[in-house]
Amino acid sequence: MQDGDNPYGGSYGNQMGGTVTFGDGQQADAGQPAGQAGGPLIKDTTTAGFTADVINESKNQPVLVDFWAPWCGPCKQLGPIIEKVVTEQRGQVKLVKLNIDDHPAKPGQMGIQSIPAVVAFADGKPVDAFMGAVPESQIKQFIDKLVKENGAPDIDAILAEGRAALESGDVNLAAQIFGSILQEQPDNAKAMAGMAECMIAAGQEDRAKELVNGLDDEQKKIPEVASLLARFALQDEVASLGDPEQLKARLAANPNDHEARFDMAKILNVQGDREEAAEHLLHIMKTDRQWEDDGARKQLLTFFEAWGPTDPATVSARRKLSSLMFS
Repeated sequence: MQDGDNPYGGSYGNQMGGTVTFGDGQQADAGQPAGQAGGPLIKDTTTAGFTADVINESKNQPVLVDFWAPWCGPCKQLGPIIEKVVTEQRGQVKLVKLNIDDHPAKPGQMGIQSIPAVVAFADGKPVDAFMGAVPESQIKQFIDKLVKENGAPDIDAILAEGRAALESGDVNLAAQIFGSILQEQPDNAKAMAGMAECMIAAGQEDRAKELVNGLDDEQKKIPEVASLLARFALQDEVASLGDPEQLKARLAANPNDHEARFDMAKILNVQGDREEAAEHLLHIMKTDRQWEDDGARKQLLTFFEAWGPTDPATVSARRKLSSLMFS
């Protein structure tokens, strides 16, 4: 595509200054974008999603918007570099990518006439920009200035990014994000809990226990920490419960062996079968609400604390518990 044929081939200088144009006769093959957007810090957006992904999100931390197109060679050069730098920032800034071929309205409204163009948003409005496939060092300087001038990042938002990375299976990114918070706030218990979960995911459960058990009494009251402590306590208890196959045999012989069913629920929980664990306890409650001084219900509440209030198993079992209690 010749520069004269490219509707975005002019200069970009309407709002934040700067002029960049593509070289004469430059043409890029259509195909993959400059790095697929992915992960909690980098995403694609649309015209409809721009307000939520950029305007609203920039009130939590600065957001960079990368305006690109599949045919744009410099966009393909810039994409992987800016994604790398944003990832290294560990949650201080987010990157949103907009394909101008698929969504031309927004760049038109903003006066963008040349790509690649990267516009920085903070507190709901554009505050800076650069154009062209600039080197990595220049991108770092741009982001450092952006973060410095637009205040400290929202810690709760960064914690949420860390949680999202952990849930998506990106343990390394999650650890980087939680670690960046602890560099600024060494006593942040929520970040410590997140780091402990990263350790568990990496097979370093002993280190996780050491980290969490070393917190003070007030820190241990934080829900994320309390959940981990409850999880560890259940795991330690299960070690003394015996062979699950023997418990299964006891239940097969006598479905009303509540002691076996109770212990089986604890083992299933540690094995990760939360819904089945809850079903065993609910079964006991249906059969004998007063067994062991309402022990099944109390154990289920302990599970809820360990799983967290938003876990699907908690939500499902809590609904069934309510139905049972008030039926």
